[in-house]
Amino acid sequence: MTQWTDYTTGERIKLLRGPDMTQEQLAEASGLSVATIRKAERDLGGSLQTLLRISAALNTDVSVVLGQQAPRRAMRGTDRAMIRELSRAVHDTAAGAGVDVQPPPPAELGAGLGAAWEAYRVGDFVGAGVRVAPALREAAAALRAATTDRRGAAAGFLADAYRLAAYVANQFGARDLAYAGIGHAQHQAHQAGDTVRSAMVASGRSWIYLRDARLDQAEQTARFSYEAIEPRYGDRDLDLLATYGWHVTFAAVIAARLGDVADADDLLSQGHAVAARMGRDVTVNGTAFGPATVTAQAIGIAVSTGRPGKALGLFSSIGDTSSLTPSARNRMLLDVALAQAETRQSDTALDTLLDVCSAAPGWARHQALPGVIAQKASVGSATTAKLRKLSGILGTSTIIS
Repeated sequence: MTQWTDYTTGERIKLLRGPDMTQEQLAEASGLSVATIRKAERDLGGSLQTLLRISAALNTDVSVVLGQQAPRRAMRGTDRAMIRELSRAVHDTAAGAGVDVQPPPPAELGAGLGAAWEAYRVGDFVGAGVRVAPALREAAAALRAATTDRRGAAAGFLADAYRLAAYVANQFGARDLAYAGIGHAQHQAHQAGDTVRSAMVASGRSWIYLRDARLDQAEQTARFSYEAIEPRYGDRDLDLLATYGWHVTFAAVIAARLGDVADADDLLSQGHAVAARMGRDVTVNGTAFGPATVTAQAIGIAVSTGRPGKALGLFSSIGDTSSLTPSARNRMLLDVALAQAETRQSDTALDTLLDVCSAAPGWARHQALPGVIAQKASVGSATTAKLRKLSGILGTSTIIS
C-alpha cells in the first residue's frame, strides 16, 4: 500500500487539489501563476513561500504538502500514547473530572509545570506532553481548592498549563486538541484578570491558526495580542517588554507568510527596538525574547520573503546565541540552511541540515523545513550519501525520491 510519504511533493499537491479544483483555480486561490502551479506539480522546484501559499489555498499545513503529515502527522507509539493521555487531561480537567483531590504544595506544582516547559523549550515535545498532563490535573485541583484571595494566581497557573498543552498538541498536528487547550487557557487567563497572560494566549491561538492555514485569523489575533499590551514610552519592565517584543515579532512572521514584506519589516523593526531597550534575552511564562531572539526571527523572515542573502548576512552578525533555547537555535539553523540552499550552496546547506538533524532528530522530525531544504539541495551538487543519511534521520523517503 502506497504511503503518503512515498508520493513526491508535486503528487501530494495534485492529490490535495483533487478532481474538484483545477490548476487555474488553485493558482487564483494562492495568488500564484498557473505556470508556477504546473511547475510545482511536476516537482520542478518552488520556493518555501510558494509552498506556503499553495498549502494555505488547499486549507492544509505545509507539512502535509511535504509529506510529514498525512493528514495527521505520522506518530510513533510513544507519540500516540502521550497525545491520548494529554487529551484526557485537557478534557477531564475542563469538565471538572478528577480534580477533587488534595493538590501538591505550590513549590512542587511549579516545579512540575516548569519541567514541562523546559522539555518543550529544548524540543522534547513528547517529554513536554508527558509532564504537562499531570501538571494540568494538579493545577486544576489547586484552583478548586484555592481560597478567594488565591484564585487569580491559581487560574493563571492553570492557563499556562493549558497553553503548553495546546502547544504540544499543535506540534503533533492534533489541531482539535490544540484549539481546545488554547480555548481553556483563554478562559482561565480571563478569570485570572491578567492582561499579559491573555495576550500570550492570544499569540498561541494565532500560531495555531498559522499552522491550520488560517492566515487572516492568525494576523488579526496576533495584532490584538501585541496591541493589548503595548508598553508606554520609557517603560523598563523587562517582563512586559519581552512579552510585547515577542508578540510584535510573531506578527511580523505572519505578515511575511501573507506576503506583506513592508508590514513584516515594520513590525520587525519594532521588535528590534524593544530588544535594544531590554539589552538581553529573558523568558517570561515560557516565552523568550531579546536581541538574539529577534535576530533569529529576522533570519527566518528574510528567508520566507525571498531574501536569502540578507538572512545569511544577519546570521553572520548575530554574535552570541547562548541565550536562545535549543529549539530556537535549531530553527534558526534550519532557516540558515534554507538560505544556503537558495543561494546554491547545496553541500553547505546539507552540512548545516545534517548538523541540526543529527543533534536533535526528535525535534527535526516535527519540522517541515528539513524536507524543503533537502529537496532544494538535491538539485545542486549534494551527495547521495548525505541525502540518504538525512532520510534515515527523518524517516522519510521523499528526500531521495
